[in-house]
Amino acid sequence: MYTLGIDYGTNSVRALIVRTSDGAEFGTGIAHYPSGTQGILLDPKDHHLARQNPADYLFGLEKSVRAALTQAKKKPGFTAAKIIGVGIDTTGSSPIPVDAHNVPLALSPRWSKHLAAQCWLWKDHTAHREAAEITALAAQHRPHFIAKCGHTYSSEWFWSKILRCRRTAPAVFNAAHSWVELADWIPSVLAGATAPAQIVRGICTAGHKALYSADWGGLPDKEFLTLLDPALAALRDRLYHTAHDATASAGQLCPAWAKKLGLPAGIPIAIGEMDVHYGAIGCGIAEGTLVKVIGTSTCDCAVVPLSTAVRDIPGICGIVPGAILPGFHGIEAGQSAVGDIFKWWVEVACEADPARHARLTAEVSKQKPGASGLLALDWHNGNRTILVDPLLTGALIGTTLHTTQAEIYRALIEATAFGARAIIERIRDYGVPIDRVVCAGGIAEKNPLLMQIYADVTGCTMLVAGSAQACALGSAISAAVLAGAHKNFPTAQRKMTSLKKIRYTPKTAARKTYDQLYALYRQLHDSLGGLNKSADLSTVMKTLLTLKSAART
Repeated sequence: MYTLGIDYGTNSVRALIVRTSDGAEFGTGIAHYPSGTQGILLDPKDHHLARQNPADYLFGLEKSVRAALTQAKKKPGFTAAKIIGVGIDTTGSSPIPVDAHNVPLALSPRWSKHLAAQCWLWKDHTAHREAAEITALAAQHRPHFIAKCGHTYSSEWFWSKILRCRRTAPAVFNAAHSWVELADWIPSVLAGATAPAQIVRGICTAGHKALYSADWGGLPDKEFLTLLDPALAALRDRLYHTAHDATASAGQLCPAWAKKLGLPAGIPIAIGEMDVHYGAIGCGIAEGTLVKVIGTSTCDCAVVPLSTAVRDIPGICGIVPGAILPGFHGIEAGQSAVGDIFKWWVEVACEADPARHARLTAEVSKQKPGASGLLALDWHNGNRTILVDPLLTGALIGTTLHTTQAEIYRALIEATAFGARAIIERIRDYGVPIDRVVCAGGIAEKNPLLMQIYADVTGCTMLVAGSAQACALGSAISAAVLAGAHKNFPTAQRKMTSLKKIRYTPKTAARKTYDQLYALYRQLHDSLGGLNKSADLSTVMKTLLTLKSAART
């Protein structure tokens, strides 16, 4: 038997067909979003804006699944009739305004060109003022609402974006019957839902992005929402009352979409989760394992059994029961930009083609830690964890008239590694065990230099997921459990996941230098990030010069 995992990323959608007995991959398909700039709708007047055309999701769904099936059918023993379930993961929080029939407003001629009527992509930060307002009101009136999400509500999340739409595009807000996370909308489309009330919502996006918790009866109460805007309180009744973990089904594949995709009608659809949460499952997440999915941004996931109490962790993205694995607290953190930073440097700042990445990497590999005298901050798209501030920007210090493109490239890689270390230390400080780190994503697979730097900076051995499509694999695993191919998630993970043989172990000499550089990074991080407003930064540049001299001697 086989299952299908569908992974909606920032720039494309991927489909993966796997055998449930051992996770063997039989077919893959990828479809790039045709709209905007690499699939993202931008506004030159506002660099915080990032939207996507919902029509691209439907186009990508059909194209990627058809391509995966075409490839799989070339393998002996495979037929589409043997696919027993489908799972979906997406970016998040990526909410979509929909009408009373569950159709995105952007698919109607009236709203097709209106940016506010599109999907509000995860990396959209236009709602930073609204996020700050939600944080302040919650701290005053409902502190328990934000205690589980690091005490700070983010501009990347559900309520911030909807409130921003209400204030800046009231006509769109009024036209929307409801709002649906992309992770819930795609399963509902496949299930043939014709009204938002029919959608089975997942606890993953609800708990991490929409302040949902069974402890206070689901979504934030109307009294609190009225403090923000009475229109939000009225909207609450048109959203949802209950959210589910991955033991629930989002429905069965409807005949119309079964015909479009070439799949058996009636097969179960797994509950939708965010890409990295299912990616964590595809990496074999368990207690003590931190999963890092490294892409345009980075998301870190950990789990702790529900039987174990978890302290509130300031600055993280949430602690939600059942959000990743049923029976566990799901803990999420991350960095708002990683691959996007390297892409900016090479393709925007240096105005080079993507092939320059490989050339710079080869040059960087010859450099010793500290030899450039450079130090950077990885805040080019704000800071997601641990400062939770979308208005922070990147920084680079230590440049001279001899600084090269490759040296800056390495400094940016190191900056993302320092950000990763800050997250690991914050999670450990609050009692969550991290015994190993498993990485996934194209960068983890294709850039050994980055992986070694991450090991040297964090002091952790870096392992790499066996599948190049860990997120889609996690979705397929969820579908396999739901369809009865495995009795539970731990069993399915043992059978269907693997790790590559390569291991990146910290090097003692590099570790010593990076400890010194990380201390300087934290000086900048804590000062410019507002944690230590009285910090003396006068020694940072001179210390960098000392490390540079030592590395080059």
